[in-house]
Amino acid sequence: MHPAPPTRRAGRAASVGPAPYSAPVTSDRYGSDVLSTGPTAHHAPRPTAREQPAERGLVVEDVESGWVGAVVRVEKSGGLHVVVLEDRRGRTRTFTLGPGFWVDGAPVVLTAPVARRAPAAPARTASGSRAVPDAPARVARGSRIWVEGKHDAELVEKVWGDDLRVEGVVVELLDGVDHLADALRDFRPTTDRRVGVLVDHLVPGSKESRIAAQAVRGTPTGSVLVLGHPYVDVWQAVRPQRLGLDAWPTIERGTEWKHGILRELGWPAADQADVARAWQRILRSVRSYADLEPSLLGRVEELIDFVTA
Repeated sequence: MHPAPPTRRAGRAASVGPAPYSAPVTSDRYGSDVLSTGPTAHHAPRPTAREQPAERGLVVEDVESGWVGAVVRVEKSGGLHVVVLEDRRGRTRTFTLGPGFWVDGAPVVLTAPVARRAPAAPARTASGSRAVPDAPARVARGSRIWVEGKHDAELVEKVWGDDLRVEGVVVELLDGVDHLADALRDFRPTTDRRVGVLVDHLVPGSKESRIAAQAVRGTPTGSVLVLGHPYVDVWQAVRPQRLGLDAWPTIERGTEWKHGILRELGWPAADQADVARAWQRILRSVRSYADLEPSLLGRVEELIDFVTA
C-alpha cells in the first residue's frame, strides 16, 4: 500500500497547476501611450523644412517613394512646377515642386530656381562705341572736323555726338567745299592742330575732288585729311529702307537734287521749309550707325581717328 498523500494546512486551497506570472512593478518613463501627442509625449521636435531652390545638379530624395536623384530641370506641366530627377542609372522621374523632399538628410521645400540674369551688355553709343556713362565733355581739342553743311553736321552729331564729346572734337560747318582753301588758310593747320574734312560727292574726276586737291596744297604734311562719300548729298547716306524705299530715286542733271527727290517721293517740295521738314523726317529715321551706308561710316571714323591721334 502506498502511504496517503500529505495534506495541506487547513485554510489554504489546493493549488491547481503552476502559479500565475506576476510582472515586476516598474516605473513607466514614457507614459502608457508612446504615440500620444499630448503633454506626456516624448518625441523629439521635427526639424523645420527650409526652402531650397531646385538648382541643376542638386541631389534630392523624395521621401514618399525613396527616389534619389539629381535635379535635371524644372519646368511647368499642367499649370504646376515640376522637377525632374535623374538617378545614378540615368533613369528619370518627375515630381511636383514643394514639400516632401530631403537634401543632405534635412527636409526641404523645393522651389523653382531663381533665374540668373545675364551680365548686362556694355551700353553702346549710336556709333557702336562703348558708352562712358556720365562722362563730362572733354575740353575741346585744337583739331577740328569740317563738314559741308548743316545736314551733314546734324547727321554726324546724331550718330557720333557722344564719341566726339568724350574725345573733345568740335564739328564745324564749312558751308560748301568751295570755301575749303580760304578756311584752311585762315585756320593754319599743323600736325598738332589738324583738320579732317568730310566732302560730298568726292569721286575721281568730280568738281569736289579737284577743289579739295588744290585746297590742301601747301599745307603741312599730316595736318589735313580730306575724305568723302560718293553721294550727291548726305541724304543718300541714310539707307533708303529706313524710309520704306528700295533705293533713292535718280534725279536728272540740271535739277536741284533735294527738290527733285521730294517730288519723286511725293513729299511737299515748294520751298526751303519743305526741304527742312523732309530732312528732319529723314534724320528721325536714323537710330544708329546701322542705318547709314558703310561708305559714310568708314570715312567719319577715319576722320575722328585722324584728329584724335
